Amino acid sequence: MFRTLKSRRLRAGAGVLAGAALTLASAVAADRIELPDIGASSRTVLSSQREQAIGEALMRALRRDAVILEDPEVETYLQGLGQRVVAHSDGGPERFTFFVVQDPRINAFAAPGGYVAVHTGLILATESESELAAVLAHEVAHVTQGHIARRFEAASQMTIPTLAALAAAVLLASQSGEAGMAAIAATQAGALQLQIDFTRAHEAEADRVGIAALAGAGFDPRSMPTFFERLQKSTQYARKPPEFLSTHPVTESRIADSRARAEQYPSGRQPDSLAFSMVRAKIQALSADNPVQAQRDFERTLAASQGVRATAARYGHALALKRAGKAAAALAEIRSLSQADPDNVALRAERAQLEQATGQTAKALELLREGLALYPQDRVLTFAYVDALLRSGRAREARDALLAYGRNREPGPNYHRLLARSQELAGNLLEAHLAMAEYQYQMGQVQEAVEHLERARKEAGDDFYAASRIDARLAPLKEELAELKAKRRSGRSVR
Repeated sequence: MFRTLKSRRLRAGAGVLAGAALTLASAVAADRIELPDIGASSRTVLSSQREQAIGEALMRALRRDAVILEDPEVETYLQGLGQRVVAHSDGGPERFTFFVVQDPRINAFAAPGGYVAVHTGLILATESESELAAVLAHEVAHVTQGHIARRFEAASQMTIPTLAALAAAVLLASQSGEAGMAAIAATQAGALQLQIDFTRAHEAEADRVGIAALAGAGFDPRSMPTFFERLQKSTQYARKPPEFLSTHPVTESRIADSRARAEQYPSGRQPDSLAFSMVRAKIQALSADNPVQAQRDFERTLAASQGVRATAARYGHALALKRAGKAAAALAEIRSLSQADPDNVALRAERAQLEQATGQTAKALELLREGLALYPQDRVLTFAYVDALLRSGRAREARDALLAYGRNREPGPNYHRLLARSQELAGNLLEAHLAMAEYQYQMGQVQEAVEHLERARKEAGDDFYAASRIDARLAPLKEELAELKAKRRSGRSVR
């Protein structure tokens, strides 16, 4: 489920590396690109329902461009960390969704509807869990204080798919200027002149509110100015710092102000959790261009580490071995770690996958069943269990496990993909097409989603209730598809 973290379009650079700490509320734009203001400064401008719909549409657009990391372990960890910060924040949307973007640059951004992203590069750049929590706290503060999209009035009449396409286009522009600018032209949004305008007052307020939430959540509030200062120094000798610095400056005075505010709270460094260190190790292992070199890097880290960091280094080492095709060696490492910490669901799931990869299918299923008995419907274990069942030819069991999970959870694209596969193998073609339609839609492929719904409609035949259910889902998707096609035609005529 975890794709190798290689961005096809991304470039790292010292100037861009500074951007994360400086924006901390939107995607960093490559020198000339500025992210449009697409959020809401007040509920009179944008209803919570419309804001949520824009955020969901943005997620679909980003998934279409394959920039969102879909990995249960990483997603579960980041969502838990983000919600810990949100619990000590005031206001904002009822629900926040935290996700990871596959991008080696250091950056984070917030979008309408409480969607907050961090790049893989930022996670690797943090030197403590408190620093990562500080980034999330700052982002959440921008949302709760209404800093997102203060100029949304200029786009209030735009449709939701158009707004989402515009936001995704600007994110793409930060990765590939030519492709991104073409996408922006296709949205016909250039004339709107939507720009980010986070003033120093906004940044100071986000610092203040974020530091309070950080301290309330039990993290070290000093981690925020520390992270800012380190990233500021990373651009000290850059030939051309990004123009974004002029509107999102991390100045000496800002760092001093945030440090003085942090000093008002009790001191004491929050120990890093094992989950944080393992997620960093996983990203490092699977984003490395050379898995053999990654092995050596983890071996050096292990030699100089102890405790949580040593465990995470061994985990990363095992994942690097797996990537290098050394499944038996990877399994030996994971077995040792899992036996020492049997309650760790990530280790158990990874061990089960390696057991099955080396021919121990019965052992793999046993491990996952035992884990689910301890942690019913855990996301990491459930998806690993379903995958193992499908690989074992037990499609109906896989389907039943997924349906039980879906009754109490909000399904994401991986859920629908696995459900479609299990329904197909179980011989339920109508349900398979419906699940695949939902998967394609959440991945931003509206045309493909419509096609699967039309196939499901044929499978329904004379079944009135099934046909009515499908027609109710098909109608809005056809309307959205027509709008997208019209926008593309309009964009071509502009160019």
